[in-house]
Amino acid sequence: MIKILSRFFGGLFKRKNNLKIGFYGPPNAGKTSLANLLCKDWTGEELGTVSEVPHETREVQFKEKVEIEHNGKKMLLKIVDTPGIATKIDYEDFIEYGIAKQEAKKRAKEATQGIIEAIKWLDDMDAVIIVLDATENPYSQVNLTIIGNLLARKIPVLIVANKMDLRKANVKKIEAAFPEYSVVGISAKKATNMDNFYDEIFKLTKRV
Repeated sequence: MIKILSRFFGGLFKRKNNLKIGFYGPPNAGKTSLANLLCKDWTGEELGTVSEVPHETREVQFKEKVEIEHNGKKMLLKIVDTPGIATKIDYEDFIEYGIAKQEAKKRAKEATQGIIEAIKWLDDMDAVIIVLDATENPYSQVNLTIIGNLLARKIPVLIVANKMDLRKANVKKIEAAFPEYSVVGISAKKATNMDNFYDEIFKLTKRV
């Protein structure tokens, strides 16, 4: 009996010390910017490429063994950055950014496949950080789709209201839209309010 309990609790603590944290959200909300910020701070290396062109991230990418430390506490994470979730992807959206038609069609196909892959990865996540653009309407079909998938899976969630450095940013709207979740406002671009973000990360992992 002692050996059984030892194996059980040993596996439990091992799992909790290497949590898989997924970054989800609509395109251009700042998922990769935030993931890059964490990885750069704690590993010295960024995770992915950031661009103003939608769906720059078109496949799941991750960084293993990212150890973060905050207020004397340490935690080991696997950070998983996912493609922006969208209900519709049109290759003409890429053409508007000066991308050639053939390349635009290729990107649209890759982005669609990436979204399917991202949804599948939800089954492997210990917790999820939803990154939203705080200047946009939170009551979008995309956001509701993401939240619905997470509610169905009962995955612990933290919502990040990003781009708080912009004048139109409104964290209160996001809090009102999703009152069942903790919301923290940050600017990944300027690395502001990150102390509160890390506070919420450690609270989130306690629920895993």
